[in-house]
Amino acid sequence: MFCNKENVNILTSQLVAYGVRHAVVCPGSRNAPIVHNLCEHEQVCCYSVTDERCAGFYALGICLSTNSPVVVCVTSGSALMNVAPAIVEAMYQHLPIIVISADRAPQWIGQQDGQAMPQPMAVSQFVRHSVSLPEPSDDEQRWYCRRLVSECLIASRKGCGGPVHINVPISEPLFDFSVEKLPEPQVVSLIEPDANIDAGCEFFLQLKEAKRPMMIIGQAVNEYFIEEDVAELASKMVVLQEPLSTLYNNRCLVDLAVKDLSGIEEYEPDFVFYVGDAIVSKRLKHFLRQCSSCREWIVNADGTLYDTFTHLAGIVKAHPVSIISQMAEALKTKDLGEETEQYIRLWHTRLQECIDRIDTCQPEFSQLSAVRRFEQHIDSLQQPCVVHYSNSMAVRLASLYSRHFVYCNRGVNGIEGSLSVACGNAVATTKRVFCVIGDLSFFYDSNALWQSQLKGNLRILLLNNGGGGIFRKLKGLETSAARKDFVAASHGADARGVCLQNNISYISANSDEELEQQLDKLVNADSDTPMLLEVFTDADRDIKEYNQVLKFTGLKDVR
Repeated sequence: MFCNKENVNILTSQLVAYGVRHAVVCPGSRNAPIVHNLCEHEQVCCYSVTDERCAGFYALGICLSTNSPVVVCVTSGSALMNVAPAIVEAMYQHLPIIVISADRAPQWIGQQDGQAMPQPMAVSQFVRHSVSLPEPSDDEQRWYCRRLVSECLIASRKGCGGPVHINVPISEPLFDFSVEKLPEPQVVSLIEPDANIDAGCEFFLQLKEAKRPMMIIGQAVNEYFIEEDVAELASKMVVLQEPLSTLYNNRCLVDLAVKDLSGIEEYEPDFVFYVGDAIVSKRLKHFLRQCSSCREWIVNADGTLYDTFTHLAGIVKAHPVSIISQMAEALKTKDLGEETEQYIRLWHTRLQECIDRIDTCQPEFSQLSAVRRFEQHIDSLQQPCVVHYSNSMAVRLASLYSRHFVYCNRGVNGIEGSLSVACGNAVATTKRVFCVIGDLSFFYDSNALWQSQLKGNLRILLLNNGGGGIFRKLKGLETSAARKDFVAASHGADARGVCLQNNISYISANSDEELEQQLDKLVNADSDTPMLLEVFTDADRDIKEYNQVLKFTGLKDVR
């Protein structure tokens, strides 16, 4: 029988699944549930050492003897600090020592409670990774707990290896050992370059076995993939991408395509290959998180664990360009089979139908129509250009209409800095640089326009509807009286004064006719100074037009 603490049971299950077979345990009450579980598990051999200083070095000796990861488990308080000398030694010898410290519940830290001190990150300078587990109460927190343990155990053996620290808060009561079975572990495989990434490795074997494979391409500013390789993969699997990917050479309306697909099995992949960084579409994340039978692999040069879709099977630590080329070569001679061909056709049909429907839809004057017409002008531009979109609604509108690569600050998704990045880009290039930006983002970052080095190649499309438009899109927020003035920061400002102050050519549009005329100037006219087109729209009309487009393109007939 095991303890009744979920984080301890998840930890125990993960440790054993990752190959831990030896544990040095120190006495204490707070760590008793952990010690009990380790002693109870038939695959773990435990060694009792009272002095934590000695226990850490005992673990080193066992690690040297077995050439395998070893746990050293201590109770709360200063006990953790007594393991520090052994941790430092393990760091310089590159030994996978798994330091596990029990801890008081965080609300009692600093409250003059016994053996309560700030333990998370206490030894972070001397370990390869450090985490503090939650005490989970729902499935998402259980997933988070498993993921944190996996991060540490992978870090302990990645590269040349080294010690890691797992802190485990445990609330009272402590001594209930009534659970019959540990939870199922979730082991994330790690494949490194020196592990012979070839057609016989786990990643490629699962890829070849997949009947419904899918490739997801996130933001990839610095990746330049070989077109022939991507084309080869696109003929063998479903490829979903957004304008923020450098592979973006065709429209792929991901956010529309996955609308209302959750729970529809024929669209669900059984293998997902994820390359690149952030993706914008929340619907895509939600859809893939519902695909519980899917095996997901990610590829990045650092071997970092990103479990975006909560079903991570493995990490390939390698440059994505190299792996994509190897994947293309490995699949060249693969016979797709009827199920895979049908799956690819199903998705191609849906994606094309989304494009056909949105191109048929003609929204009335709004931010939606402004971006639609802007993108039409960009498509006809005869000279090379760079296009930036700000976060929130602007980048979501880009995802509907852009046929080119889009720059956007999606690392943290903040509204700050969107204009500054575009300005920095403009001063360092002779290409025409466009920035499509919402009003809050613009006024927040308008100091970017102070710089005297700005030239006529900078063009700004400012979408001004008097507040944060995305907040009208969030279901339920309309019930709050604070939405308009405080959440969405309603205002009556315009950019005319900012432009006058900074020697920016200013034009504006309040109707379809003005918009068409002024967009032609913004995109095509020569200018010695930066140019800004401010499009004034109504916030209620903006969200109405957006929702109507979604309704018009909603493919409800998939069920």
